[in-house]
Amino acid sequence: MMELAGMTLEEKVGQLIQAGFHSLEPDEHILDLIERRRIGGVILFARNVQSTAQVAALTGKLQEAAQRAGTASLWISIDQEGGMVARITEGVALMPGAMAIAAGGSVEAAYEAALVAGRELRALGVNMNFAPDLDINNNPANPVIGVRSFGEAPEAVAEYGAASIRGFQDAGVSATAKHFPGHGDTATDSHLDLPTIPHSRERIEAVELVPFRRAVAEGVDAVMSSHIVFPAFEPERLPATLSRRVLTGLLREELSFDGVIVTDCMEMQAIAAHYGTVEAAVMAVEAGADIVLISHSRELQEGALDALLEAVRSGRISEERIDASVVRLLALKRKRLADGTESDEAALRLVGCEAHRQTAQRISEASVTLVKDEERLLPLRRVPTLVIHTSAVATSIADEAVDIPHTLGKALAAQGLDVIERIIPVSPDDEALQALLTQAEPFGQVVVGTYNTSFYPVQVRLIEALQMLGKRPVVVALRNPYDLREFPDVSTYAAVYESRPLALESAAKGLTGAIPMRGRLPVTVSEAYPAGWGADGSC
Repeated sequence: MMELAGMTLEEKVGQLIQAGFHSLEPDEHILDLIERRRIGGVILFARNVQSTAQVAALTGKLQEAAQRAGTASLWISIDQEGGMVARITEGVALMPGAMAIAAGGSVEAAYEAALVAGRELRALGVNMNFAPDLDINNNPANPVIGVRSFGEAPEAVAEYGAASIRGFQDAGVSATAKHFPGHGDTATDSHLDLPTIPHSRERIEAVELVPFRRAVAEGVDAVMSSHIVFPAFEPERLPATLSRRVLTGLLREELSFDGVIVTDCMEMQAIAAHYGTVEAAVMAVEAGADIVLISHSRELQEGALDALLEAVRSGRISEERIDASVVRLLALKRKRLADGTESDEAALRLVGCEAHRQTAQRISEASVTLVKDEERLLPLRRVPTLVIHTSAVATSIADEAVDIPHTLGKALAAQGLDVIERIIPVSPDDEALQALLTQAEPFGQVVVGTYNTSFYPVQVRLIEALQMLGKRPVVVALRNPYDLREFPDVSTYAAVYESRPLALESAAKGLTGAIPMRGRLPVTVSEAYPAGWGADGSC
């Protein structure tokens, strides 16, 4: 491992940049950044993933490039939160997401999910995970967090988040608490614009900061900053990522965090459109960031490296400030990467193994939440059943892409139900809507899987039209559980928090009575159905 004393300024600045690239193999783009610019890390996306064997080979080649260059081993990071935000979905035991885990009610399950996911990531050569999400989702209109959060209660989010941190780090993978100081109470996606959280300092201390304080106490390796303005801490209308008052004053000094601060991607519009990625890279380091994340463009990655070098040479940033970040980064690399950075055959054999898949299945089945069944329509009768499945879509750039061929109808058919299925987009047109209603006429049993109906209101029209036909649809929310707000008079409603194949299988088992539906809502859907609610009427 490199030592600070022997490093040039170029090598030091390189350690502060984590970059993405666009191929399945190390291409000229990323190899040049590693070998010539000596960057400190690489981030992987779904675009870099074809199979587990390919990922293991890719990460090995990236580390070999760093070795050839004589630079420190690389951070190889990923967003593998589980559930709807995951970059590696095939060949691994993909764990349920945060809200599904919390619905199951077991903090131990959060630890188990992170431990298994962490061991599989480490076996594939990934050593830093941008998870867990510690945002408190107390705003139903939030377009980007939602089921990525453990829920709306600060203490519960803190408890589940701390368990997840322990799991990842016990597996040898650096956990990253995000998005500091909190992205839960926004109605704007920072990928697309610059949100503001206008609450008082007292409110933020009592809500948003609770999980992050716990994460610091838990010894989390890294904290990711949010591109959100918090006027209570920063009067200059700077987002947290660019605010010295937030990153240094609040996180470092008040919360006593001595680990690594990493920015969210600096190409998100909250930064790029308002400050420019290159200039913002300098501002983030001035504010206190240790890693500047630039996920896509080589031009911007090179520009940020050049701008940081110029900032030091001109005296805008002192070399001592750069040294402080490099010392933290190298210390954490020694801690997490000292026992090797490459995958090995024994570890690879455990990736996606049956024991790991059984853990994922158990956690998923515990999450299925029956919110109400007023007319006793469950378990589903063994009669011909129309299943209308709303396809999953990427609700924000954080999802990156969602292409899931599995459906609720297929899962119900696997449970022995006689199913006719219609798959619809999130916003079917009038012609498709009318066709569905015509097809529904002869069916005495109709199941509808909805997907974020508050953002796609055509689905509400479908539910209402089915009711007007005299149908009593059994509705299953396949992402955010808030869908019930849009059709409160539906008599039977369940939530599974994600549209991944395992969640659909668990939903089908619950609807047919193969497993009990014992999950509890981690968020308040309505006054009648608060956080903690389950179909037995208890909280």
